Amino acid sequence: MMKNIFYKIVCIATLFSILLSSCTKNFDKINTDPINTPNALPQQLLAPALVATVSANMLRNRSFNNELMQVTVSETDADGAIFRYDFPKSVSDNLWNAWYLQLTNFKDIYKIAGQPLTLNKSYQGISLICQAWIYSLITDTYGDAPYSQSNLARDSSIFEPKFDRQKDIYAGIFKQLDTANTLLSANTAITASSDPIYNGSISKWRKFGNSLYLRLLLKLSGKSEVAADITAKIAQIVNTNASTYPIMTSNDDSAFLRWTGGIYVSPYQTVREQDWRAPAIGSYFIDHLITWNDPRLNISTYATSGFNAWGIAQGSGGFSGVASGYAPGNGDPKESYFYSNTSAVSLQTNPLTGLIMNYGELQFILSEAAAKGYITGSAQTYWQTGILSGLVFWVPTWPNPTASGVPASLPTINSPEFQKYLADAGLVWDDAAPIDTKMETIHVQKYYALFLEDLQQWFEYRRTGHPILPKGPGLKNGGVMPARMVYPVYVQSANPTSYKAAVAAQGTDAISTQVWWQKP
Repeated sequence: MMKNIFYKIVCIATLFSILLSSCTKNFDKINTDPINTPNALPQQLLAPALVATVSANMLRNRSFNNELMQVTVSETDADGAIFRYDFPKSVSDNLWNAWYLQLTNFKDIYKIAGQPLTLNKSYQGISLICQAWIYSLITDTYGDAPYSQSNLARDSSIFEPKFDRQKDIYAGIFKQLDTANTLLSANTAITASSDPIYNGSISKWRKFGNSLYLRLLLKLSGKSEVAADITAKIAQIVNTNASTYPIMTSNDDSAFLRWTGGIYVSPYQTVREQDWRAPAIGSYFIDHLITWNDPRLNISTYATSGFNAWGIAQGSGGFSGVASGYAPGNGDPKESYFYSNTSAVSLQTNPLTGLIMNYGELQFILSEAAAKGYITGSAQTYWQTGILSGLVFWVPTWPNPTASGVPASLPTINSPEFQKYLADAGLVWDDAAPIDTKMETIHVQKYYALFLEDLQQWFEYRRTGHPILPKGPGLKNGGVMPARMVYPVYVQSANPTSYKAAVAAQGTDAISTQVWWQKP
């Protein structure tokens, strides 16, 4: 009896020893997150960082940009309505936090891809493009911000980074983009599955980087203190040294995160259906589309299942928008809104909504640059190309779908169908018009090209004053479009010295304080 008990004890002890050995063997490897560690590889870091950044941009585009820019109107008589230029300080926190968090990941990609065992110039170049993109969003949204000392707490113990002046941030961004262009010229291969933007196409990343360069150069082209150097660089990229700076040449080069399902699910699908449908469509946004009989709105000829490309519902009387900026108690009844369903034509499920920069935007950049004499080329041709690229990006079946749905040949700006569209819509380019008229002609169309592109509509309006938006009687902030978001409240206590220095240099931490490139 005692022998049996002893035998059982020995067996149990032996089994426990084996289990303990199994649990502790390679414990440090098994229980280490391969993504959020210094041992992560660039191909592990890239996609999560891109998804997180684009997701944050899309959610704020919907709730902030679209309200300011009259795409939507969240009907309310309460205080804090963004469409009335009135919003709480807490609106600032989300993007600041998301952008700086992902900068750590993009900086890690650059650092790891520069090490001997993991050397890859393409991942380094992509990292610099993404850093430049995010830093431009930060400074265009807030003004002066941490740049040269940002994201250095772990490596350099800098816990209270200085706020760099916007002028200096832009100078640093331009250096990053020049370096990225050089690095990507080596065309070093990357893991295609790590890249949800271009599926590993280095040439397309390079085109995007240089197209982004033009977006940011144009933003500073009106600043007299830097205008000469800026316009010379624009001409270099487009005309005098174009082979060194390849840019987007078609919709296929557009930068957007493809929401293919599985691990790439649109953040719009996290929005409750009743919340998604709540905002009305702004009358400014929809009225132009109605006037133009625009294919992106037409539900009978070019779209499938009786819906339109942007998933806009009709009211009892057809499409109808709500005038933005109305005084409390005086809003129009809601008729049209972005609907929600399982079809790809709903923006909640549409795989094309993760936009970073599209080919149409680039064409309008070139149109403005040509109209102002910065580059050679036809402003009218660029303008028409921008319009056409927007139509076929969202409605690839336009203008003559075959049995498969795709036209036998893609339309050109000289095709009869497109010229008829322009004529019927009353879209005319007047080369003899004054520059301000040309700017309005360009930016009415650019407004639609920038649809869903983070906060770009807001940035461009602040830069140019175009397109001319109607002003409702209920607007606050003196009826002036907000010039920036305020800094997150916690920054005042977490980094008080740098915060105070930034306010002293830039101006009061208020939505009415213009950033450097807005000031005369």
